[in-house]
Amino acid sequence: MSLIKSISGIRGTIGGRVGEGLNPVDIVRFTAAFATVVRQNSQIENRRERQKIVVGRDARISGEMVNHLVSGALMGMGFDVINIGLATTPTTELAVTAENAAGGVILTASHNPRQWNALKLLNERGEFFNAEEGEKVLQIAEKEDFTFAEVDNLGKYYEKFDYTRLHIENVLSLKLVDVEAIRKANFSVAVDCVNSVGGIAIPQLLEALGVERIEKLYCEPNGHFPHNPEPLPEHLTEISDFIKNNKVDVGFVVDPDVDRLAIVCQNGEMFGEEYTLVSVADYVLSQTAKDVECSLNTVSNLSSTRALRDITEKYGGKYAAAAVGEVNVVSKMKEINAVIGGEGNGGVIYPVSHYGRDALVGIALFLTHLAHQKKTVSELKKMYPQYFISKNKIQLTPEIDVDKILFQIKEKYKSFEINDIDGVKIDFPDGWVHLRKSNTEPIIRIYSEAKTIEQAENFAQEIIDEIKKMIS
Repeated sequence: MSLIKSISGIRGTIGGRVGEGLNPVDIVRFTAAFATVVRQNSQIENRRERQKIVVGRDARISGEMVNHLVSGALMGMGFDVINIGLATTPTTELAVTAENAAGGVILTASHNPRQWNALKLLNERGEFFNAEEGEKVLQIAEKEDFTFAEVDNLGKYYEKFDYTRLHIENVLSLKLVDVEAIRKANFSVAVDCVNSVGGIAIPQLLEALGVERIEKLYCEPNGHFPHNPEPLPEHLTEISDFIKNNKVDVGFVVDPDVDRLAIVCQNGEMFGEEYTLVSVADYVLSQTAKDVECSLNTVSNLSSTRALRDITEKYGGKYAAAAVGEVNVVSKMKEINAVIGGEGNGGVIYPVSHYGRDALVGIALFLTHLAHQKKTVSELKKMYPQYFISKNKIQLTPEIDVDKILFQIKEKYKSFEINDIDGVKIDFPDGWVHLRKSNTEPIIRIYSEAKTIEQAENFAQEIIDEIKKMIS
């Protein structure tokens, strides 16, 4: 059994003893700690209309059980609960602001297998807790420093199950979503929603966008994932073969909570999750560039492809890199007033809608782009700078000082551009290497990118060899 407590929430495998798995005792303790921080942040003791917390969940088998525990604990802390039922992560984020709530909880373990679940925590803006807030939750949960409400101050429970429709209406209202162009393009679309909440939201979105031929793979929200739910190429062979054999224009694959979007070309090849954000950003920048008063800035995390920087600079914008993690990307986007941002795992953040990764927004903007370009998906990809990423790791012994090794690497390569806001990233003229230490084990993760996979792997191997020399 596994239980991982971090500043971004609590995550674990269902069952086990207290402290060893995601069990009812730890769920209630963590929820009460979250509610305590929300109350401190909002200063809402005497404002009943603000004492609301939104709860949404993906379709995991354990979701109903976890929902009862979380909702009951929140009511016990004196908050009204707005249960929006089966809902995507971005839907829940939008619901927080729509309800004028004090916060939100998303019950999802994202791309983890079916035996996992998690609590993701949102503030009153529908955005993830930052590091300071997350640390407060951990401390309060550890000390059990919370007080439950007396009987007259218990929260109430409400159900509002129409937020998927409202989310879709939000997407359709975006100025850069061209429903008429998509309808005229007469696209055929295959979707793999891994039997989670995407199976509810994505087909409804596509119908609203005017797509008539929708081929559904695993769209029954029963929580029985038919394959590894992380939308990586090695897990997407079935939809790839389906598209090739059935003459489908494009395929979309989402993870269980629908904040990541992978795209499959008409020939069954992967568009590349790194290029989801690149292609959508290209469209947004091309349209935004027509308004001289608008920002053309973009943001992604340090481990994302350089192609976004290239596209941004083509339009005269400024690209900035953030530390890994959605909350860090959002913070940097606000700092530089970015028009679009996200992460290389298929996460698109479009502030005009909201500050959160959103596969529904990504699909609508991508289909609009594809309709305007009048190209196949594989032809569209060829428009962009082609890079290849290699992902490696080096196992260290517990007694090795990882921070010292990262410092030595930074010193050795100081003649190149260095970014150390999250590990160490070295920018070479023809590629980059990013080193990050694991927070849970003695490992350094090494990501590298270049214009060929061989060069990317060579970059990584050079760094690995240097680390081995330092250790010896």
